[in-house]
Amino acid sequence: EAHLFSFDTFSYAQQRLVHSFPLHCKYTYQYSTRTILQVIHKYKMKFSSVATVIFLTLRSTQGFVVSNGQNSLSRVVSMTSSSSSTSNPASTSVKSGSSSGMTPEFEGAYEQVKTALVSAIETPSMEAPLVYFTKEYFTACSDANKAGNGDISAKLAASNMMTAMQYAMKFGLKNPYKFGVTHKALRGQDPEEEEGNATDFYKFGCDFFRPAIDSEKSVVLGQEALGKAMDQVKKGENVVFFANHQSEADPQVMSILMEKAGFGKEAEELTYVAGHKVTTDILAIPFSMGRNLICIHSKKHIDADPDTKPAKQKQNLMAMGGMLKMKKKGGACIWVAPSGGRDRRDLETGKVPIAPFDQKTVDMFRLMGNKSKVPTHYYSVSMVTYDLCPPPDFVEAGTGEQRNVRFVPCAIKISDELENIGGVESRHLFTEHALEVAQEGYDECLKALSME
Repeated sequence: EAHLFSFDTFSYAQQRLVHSFPLHCKYTYQYSTRTILQVIHKYKMKFSSVATVIFLTLRSTQGFVVSNGQNSLSRVVSMTSSSSSTSNPASTSVKSGSSSGMTPEFEGAYEQVKTALVSAIETPSMEAPLVYFTKEYFTACSDANKAGNGDISAKLAASNMMTAMQYAMKFGLKNPYKFGVTHKALRGQDPEEEEGNATDFYKFGCDFFRPAIDSEKSVVLGQEALGKAMDQVKKGENVVFFANHQSEADPQVMSILMEKAGFGKEAEELTYVAGHKVTTDILAIPFSMGRNLICIHSKKHIDADPDTKPAKQKQNLMAMGGMLKMKKKGGACIWVAPSGGRDRRDLETGKVPIAPFDQKTVDMFRLMGNKSKVPTHYYSVSMVTYDLCPPPDFVEAGTGEQRNVRFVPCAIKISDELENIGGVESRHLFTEHALEVAQEGYDECLKALSME
């Protein structure tokens, strides 16, 4: 990570932190934090630099001491430099080990990362949401570990969180990545074609969320229909998945559960219709960089600012042009949420109903399919992912929302191919049918997860 700041500063900071660290000191944790703060203050490093130094410190540390009540427990937290490690965001239901629900190992690692973040963040408004997200993340990792996933450790959680924060600061804040109206996933397989990029952002996103999904208890329904859809794509025909949308991690859920069903390679090729939040939010940008995208402004947000509405409408027209070009080429598999956003919890019942499908959105995708002159097939996809990353109860136009994460099982259901019902004068019948089928699949998923 030396490219993030001058080599002289990097070299000195690494030596200062590593060589001054008393590995057998009784108060190793407290001392390491103080040393980090001294270097930060002396050299006034920016966040990306600090994140790297903290990471190197943790990697070089052989152990730290965590206080749990009257007892001091020594825990080894040897860090690796792998950016492909995974973690699980948070569940608040478990209350053992500490007041946060974390075990001592995870509590100690969380406190170190939290201290580094608080000390390094220069924008006060960013502190609370980042610290909150970090705590959620570590709590979920701890819950996953307690559920029997021994490979999910405190060192893994710390490594993943610092990697995600480095990407967020580098590509979301310091020099924001600019998405076109269509975007090809950055996989790092051809740095020359990707302007020097050597990072597989698709793998990063999947690895980040994989342990947050209780894969053993997760369910993939409609595997026969999924196989049929993938065969159609292989033949050069197009497939459109009309899906309900519940969490920011839905693309990762699709990948991980398709992989579970034996379609991991095919999952890498899916294209997602993405709203402006996932291409402008600091934390979301690195995850979006690893996905094939059609970038639009959803109907829920296009009217938020009247002054920018014309520009947003122009972008949407360009995005539709990009999608038509994709469909004319053939072999495209597109995931879209016709509701225009995530499903929201009903505050009175506590349940999460599927948001209605927008007829104009469905009509547009069918129109593009007809104009492409390439056979296009339509499926409803039902997703139960709300508890993984519960969204705010109300729609927010801006970015930077509070992020909640839970360690839970997820479920998807791919319907049989949708019948082409409703003519020119009854187009609404197809949209209603697609929603009805999605609702049926959603109920099946809830039942399979014992959540009905």
